[in-house]
Amino acid sequence: MSVNPGTTYDESQIQVLEGLEAVRKRPGMYIGSTSARGLHHLVWEVVDNSIDEALAGYCTRIEVIVHKDNSITVIDNGRGIPVGEHPKLKKSTLEVVLTHAGGKFGGDESGYKVSGGLHGVGISVVNALSKKLVVQVKREGKVHQQEFSCGVPQYDLKIIGETEETGTQATFWPDEEIFKETTEYDFDTLQSRIRELAFLNKGIEIVLTDERSDVSNSFMYEGGIVSFVEHLNRNREPLHEPPIFVEGEKDNITVEVALQYNDTYAENIYSFANNINTHEGGTHESGFKSALTRILNEYARKYNTIKDNDANLSGDDVREGLTAIISVKIPEPQFEGQTKTKLGNSEVRGIVESLFSDKLEEFLVENPSVAKKIVEKGVQAQRAREAARKARELTRRKSALEVSSLPGKLADCSSKDASISEVYIVEGDSAGGSAKQGRDRHFQAILPLRGKILNVEKARLDKILSNAEIRAIITALGTGIGDDFEITKARYHKVIIMTDADVDGAHIRTLLLTFFFRYMRKLIEAGFVYIAQPPLYKLERNKTIRYAYNDKQREAIMAEFGEGAKVNVQRYKGLGEMNPGQLWETTMDPDSRTLLQVSIQDAIDADVVFDTLMGDAVEPRRDFIQLHARYVKNLDI
Repeated sequence: MSVNPGTTYDESQIQVLEGLEAVRKRPGMYIGSTSARGLHHLVWEVVDNSIDEALAGYCTRIEVIVHKDNSITVIDNGRGIPVGEHPKLKKSTLEVVLTHAGGKFGGDESGYKVSGGLHGVGISVVNALSKKLVVQVKREGKVHQQEFSCGVPQYDLKIIGETEETGTQATFWPDEEIFKETTEYDFDTLQSRIRELAFLNKGIEIVLTDERSDVSNSFMYEGGIVSFVEHLNRNREPLHEPPIFVEGEKDNITVEVALQYNDTYAENIYSFANNINTHEGGTHESGFKSALTRILNEYARKYNTIKDNDANLSGDDVREGLTAIISVKIPEPQFEGQTKTKLGNSEVRGIVESLFSDKLEEFLVENPSVAKKIVEKGVQAQRAREAARKARELTRRKSALEVSSLPGKLADCSSKDASISEVYIVEGDSAGGSAKQGRDRHFQAILPLRGKILNVEKARLDKILSNAEIRAIITALGTGIGDDFEITKARYHKVIIMTDADVDGAHIRTLLLTFFFRYMRKLIEAGFVYIAQPPLYKLERNKTIRYAYNDKQREAIMAEFGEGAKVNVQRYKGLGEMNPGQLWETTMDPDSRTLLQVSIQDAIDADVVFDTLMGDAVEPRRDFIQLHARYVKNLDI
């Protein structure tokens, strides 16, 4: 979506917003938080400015550099921020942009039609939250420079050289006073989002260089979101190649959709509005889903794959094994939802639905062999769904108070208050016995599992629901699964996976996490899933007992006991080796235990990892093992 290159981008386009004092007082309002997430948000605000220049047709290359001191430089070859005197404030427009405003909100089309910044806060907020920021602008034959400290200019804009190029370069040092948790940038987080931006904006080159580890990667995808879908499906067997691609524009709203079916049973739909990942969906996603369901049903009936008396395919049926990207660019996006990642613009639904319907219908008629495969996959899913419905009835409970339908192996807690209740999912009967005896019965429930649960990455829902261990988990939690999932029905607000500290334990933990990620993702998103951290060692000297959770702690405790002291060191292989009192003291007592909360920082990356580790394809798993083999500390063979 480009701006008419004949129009101006100058001082008059910059509207003045508020000063920066408010930003330093309440940073969370502007960047979400002052944790690692907020720290990385600073980079996205600066990069978004460069992406806006690219969307307007003026920038082809963006470079992001992480320096050894964790400062960041972002360079683009756009037009450069205007440097002339601002008509209202009588100082350089660059200074106004960095201390007051964002140029992306110019009133007519010489500003930006589409802007990527999530809150539209721009580089001024980055300036406010950085102990130092240096900006250089190449424009009108000159190189201009200005430096700021915590948002305050250190000198007036000055000319430091001449150039024939144009563009903006900003280097900033996040303020430790604001980002108390960390000021260290994570390479994988940066790379994941930069790759995503390159997919969503085809033809733009984005280079990420990390001087701390001497790594530099360039991302540019002429295929855009088609390449994105191929990337997501790279470990899966596609039903058709290449992905189906649809694009169009109506009422200044640009729509791009790419989709490809594969031989798995998982649905992976990711939607974006102005490059922002709309995790909670919204009107663009609703329009896509309803068009897909309607068009595939119409096609199936027309060609008699679904007979007159048969029921229509449901949305779930037609989305089984589907990987899709929906990307819309909108002049004035309205974001809703808890995390402001749900698109609310009502007009977008109809535009996506009509554009996508027309093009998909056309594609199916022109590609009957692909159409047949897609519809048949939906029909098979429908049959499996019916079998799953019957199995699912076995996992339903009428209310949290009705205990009779709970699984027999569950030792429930006496409390009916879900907010304080927790359930330990424990591997094996011996550990389950210790946990049952050692727990606080008032708020702690124990669900022992016999052996390994099914790998849900390789199975359809009907098979998953016929697995006794999985049925026990679903029934115990009370939420239902998949589309029937209701977080308000959760019987416990802490679901704690407690497995042995060996390879089998790690495998069971991964199987459980795969199940929760695929069928109860909202449980993870709500912060209800935890991993218990049992100790690795018990150290005993005379009658003093200490526990160590890793090798470093063991060494520290040995040093405390003193050199040459006779210490009996026991390495726990399994939870069953601990008596109930020890298990309570080390792993279950809220006053002394350590729990790891499971979060989904990036659902797209998580999806790829689960698919790599648990999917059908062997080669990606072998590559993963070879890549990470050098980090293995305790190999249990």
